[in-house]
Amino acid sequence: MSLLSPCVFAALVTLGAAAGQTAPEPSAEEVASQLQKKYDAIRDFSADFVQQHESMLKRKREERGTLLVKKPGKMRWQYKGADEKVFVSNGTRMIQYLPQENRAIEGPAPDGDEVAVFFLAGRGHITRDFNVSFAKGGSADAWVLRLEPKQPQREYDWLEVTADRKTLRLLGFTVGEKQGSRSTFTLSNFKENPGLADKAFEFSIPREAEIIHVGPVKR
Repeated sequence: MSLLSPCVFAALVTLGAAAGQTAPEPSAEEVASQLQKKYDAIRDFSADFVQQHESMLKRKREERGTLLVKKPGKMRWQYKGADEKVFVSNGTRMIQYLPQENRAIEGPAPDGDEVAVFFLAGRGHITRDFNVSFAKGGSADAWVLRLEPKQPQREYDWLEVTADRKTLRLLGFTVGEKQGSRSTFTLSNFKENPGLADKAFEFSIPREAEIIHVGPVKR
């Protein structure tokens, strides 16, 4: 029996090792760029959401409802259940209506850097506006990105975005709010480009409701 020469043996070992290797994992910045590219192509979307809020004292509250988003800057958060309420932005003004109190708060629509769903609403850019890294909680099925704003923000300290590894569909996000509280939104029944009408982002304040005006509003 002839023996393999050292060179041939080394080559076979190298080939065997290469055959067992998998493709290298993309970096957090590469995943963020892919995610941005995907959502640049989405004009509007709808989803159901469950919001879990945890205060700095570790008190927890859960709410749920439906979310509509249409670029640029149109959003509608419809909360259902005992604490029913609605937040509607038509891109220029934001209305928060609390039916139990028959009270509405009206003000200018938030800027892109103040909106938790920043890039989905067509305002903001992940890799331009944030320092990106992988966060805890990732799995074989989902990416979790930690987004630290490059410029200090009034409404939040950090964001985490969870997306499906294969499709990059948004599964949820967490907002690290000021004073240590956080809100986590889990999304389901996500529908891309359903063709939402602009009227879905209009809201008529009931005639007898108390209205609180906050800042100038363009109409």
